Amino acid sequence: MNVLKTYRVGELTLTKIPELILTGFTPRTLLAHVGDDVSTNAPDWAVSESVDRATGSVLLSVHTWLVKSPHHTILIDTGIGNDKNRPTLPIMDHLQEPYLERLAEAGVEPAAVDYVLITHLHADHVGWNTRRSGGRWIPAFPNARYVFSALEQKYCAGLAVADGRVEAARVEANMGSPARTPVPGVYADSVEPVIEAGLAQLIKIDGGELIEGVSFHPTPGHSIDHAAILLQSKGERAVFGGDVLHHPLEIYRPDLVSVFCEFPEFARRSRQWLLSYVAETGALYFSSHFPATSVGRIMQHNGQYKWQFS
Repeated sequence: MNVLKTYRVGELTLTKIPELILTGFTPRTLLAHVGDDVSTNAPDWAVSESVDRATGSVLLSVHTWLVKSPHHTILIDTGIGNDKNRPTLPIMDHLQEPYLERLAEAGVEPAAVDYVLITHLHADHVGWNTRRSGGRWIPAFPNARYVFSALEQKYCAGLAVADGRVEAARVEANMGSPARTPVPGVYADSVEPVIEAGLAQLIKIDGGELIEGVSFHPTPGHSIDHAAILLQSKGERAVFGGDVLHHPLEIYRPDLVSVFCEFPEFARRSRQWLLSYVAETGALYFSSHFPATSVGRIMQHNGQYKWQFS
């Protein structure tokens, strides 16, 4: 059995449920318009544990955060999933990972999950929403309430069927034309089945409290209505930033954006807000793709942000 490290924030316990480590990206292939000098000149905290020195590849983790409170069992984002058809993303195509077994090692069976909180509807954040059974996709967590953006749902549903909801969602978001659109097929196999099962709770991302101590905050740009999730307990805070940050190099250079960001300029703005918020509040930051522990602190000194793994 793997030893899963657990963190405490007030009365909450938080555990990373690993799915996959990605090694197929270099700084140049992950971060748009990055120069070779970025990884060469970056401080040690931005590359230590986060870059493979032998190959020059950045290390990216795909995982879920398991949160246990005195009253609820919560998952934040659900990774890539098994059996998913992702021909345009070979590293995510038809995986067979023991994800549910790892969740069981942490003491949680699928039926025990109360909430699945989703930062955005991209392929590597919603995959384990569903599993394959009898030739169809069914919710992997049958008793959970799946919570995500109503605007993002409208947009992705419209892309899936090419109807007028796409333009309506873009007008509502008011961010202009996207640089890219989400990977096809994700909505049909990982989102629509939980809606059809009556398990989805579509919300407006406005910072309002969802359940005690849990709120979704607008951080659009990587996706059309991306959210950062804040958990508070006993005066302590945890922030789950989703894909506002992919790698510590973006803390060193907040102007950079990943090649997967749909609205790059807004992604930059959201990153600046998130870095400032986490540094000023002293919140513990739980990343979606940083390797190693994936948890740490963001600090600010003389206008420069710095990362420290916990």
